[in-house]
Amino acid sequence: MNVSTLYGALSRRGKALALSILVVPVTAWSALAEPVVIAALGDSLTHGYGVPQGEGFVPQLESWLQAQGLDVTVQNAGVSGDTTQGGLSRVGWTLGPDVDAMIVTLGGNDALRGIDPAVSKANLAGIIEAGQAADVDVLLIGVEAPMNFGADYKQAFDGMYGELAAQYGVALAPDFFEAIRDLPAEELRALMQADGIHPNVQGVAQIVPVLALYVQSLVEGAAKE
Repeated sequence: MNVSTLYGALSRRGKALALSILVVPVTAWSALAEPVVIAALGDSLTHGYGVPQGEGFVPQLESWLQAQGLDVTVQNAGVSGDTTQGGLSRVGWTLGPDVDAMIVTLGGNDALRGIDPAVSKANLAGIIEAGQAADVDVLLIGVEAPMNFGADYKQAFDGMYGELAAQYGVALAPDFFEAIRDLPAEELRALMQADGIHPNVQGVAQIVPVLALYVQSLVEGAAKE
């Protein structure tokens, strides 16, 4: 073998070796670069009732998180009119193999119907347990009951979210409407739909940055696992 032939063989071998070295980091990076997938299990507040498609809670939340540089996908598992029992019945298929974390916003329809808070609490416990069994991080988002069924009912209902979070060691956002609940009545009305129950697009835009901070912590925790 002459010098030029030997050099060519070594050159080709070197290129192949360099390529093989590069393949491993690129493959590993692809695995690391997969987005954190969050399932948003909830009712009409999650689903985006009454607002244009693409402007509800889930898409606004996803956009906010991505604007912070987070590689995240938020799946909309909200069903308008759903109760905690309905959420429990479908949590299994909500927790697909790609889901890394789950946010749960349920209970509003239970409160409007006067369902026993003990029943709602048991259903939410079942949802949390399903998430933990699937090794999925959970963020529980509370909602407050109206005074329709009295102070004792409201106290028991509102308190169940904190009790569940403490019992199961999951993250808690105490109130879906935290960002706007204490606004003056006139300002609050401008952020709500005519039914006084659901936020409009502008209301969602104010709600999201506050709740997103809780979700951001959830995402960062899931990304480290």
